[in-house]
Amino acid sequence: MQKTILHILLLVLLANTAVVGQPTEKQHIMDIWQYPYPVHHATVSDSIRVAYIDEGSGPVLLFVHGLGSNLQAWQKNIDTLRQHYRCIALDLPGYGKSSLGDYPYGPTFFADAVLAFMAQLELDDVTLVGHSMGGQVAMHVALADSSRLSRLVLVAPAGFEQFTPQEHVWFATYVTPAFIKMTPEAQIVKNFEVNFHQMPDDARFMIADRLQMRGTTDYDAYCDMIPRCVQGMLTQPVFERLPDIGLPTLVIYGAADLLIPNRLLHPTLTLQAVAEAATQRLPNAQLHLLPNAGHFVQWEAADAVNALIGGRQ
Repeated sequence: MQKTILHILLLVLLANTAVVGQPTEKQHIMDIWQYPYPVHHATVSDSIRVAYIDEGSGPVLLFVHGLGSNLQAWQKNIDTLRQHYRCIALDLPGYGKSSLGDYPYGPTFFADAVLAFMAQLELDDVTLVGHSMGGQVAMHVALADSSRLSRLVLVAPAGFEQFTPQEHVWFATYVTPAFIKMTPEAQIVKNFEVNFHQMPDDARFMIADRLQMRGTTDYDAYCDMIPRCVQGMLTQPVFERLPDIGLPTLVIYGAADLLIPNRLLHPTLTLQAVAEAATQRLPNAQLHLLPNAGHFVQWEAADAVNALIGGRQ
């Protein structure tokens, strides 16, 4: 049973935020999260307030986090890359310090928000960097309108592995708000650890933050949102449309990724097979598999990922 729970919560990259104190009645718990850089806000699509950080100067790197995560997923990359780039990382709607709402969560909705965000900030020649679900979002952005983009960096992207209609039903059956909400504390810890080849000490704070979130109305909203995001990824695929992405694209995976491919549904499929099959469909792409790193490769192998993004490998 524990193995099943571990795998059906695939790609749940649980929020990595430093929490201090407890929220007041009028606060969301995210309001008191302490981000490492000053937080700005932009209003897009008339009413959605997008939180973001904006550090450094130079060519623009725009970072999009994955499922269940937030902009702090990129902390180790921005710390270094801001020396040579303008590094902007955002919280997708429904995540972190951005607006909460009954949104149509899924890659196309998030892609529209990213496009509106780039227009609001008048960003051009952007390198769009997406992790996991954020990678699938980045591909949808490129397919919808690549006019503001110069290249893509897909970090352990979702959307490369394909699922059958029967497997869609399986996800709908097991990845539900009630199922996520009943996940016991010990399993939450394991769900964090499975994102890494070997979870580093400086990532352990993520566990405490998620456990603190339990029992709040924000956690209820989180448990409702995650299944909708998963269904969005399944029903808004990109694999067949990959040949239409002509931008220079860098694909990076941790060779020890335990979430891609899904070990429960596809036990004989390898990460290399998934990554190569999809990368070969991209007209202008390079693939890198980094050793001793898992799904959260940009954290666990930050130096190598930063070198690749900066063109130093």
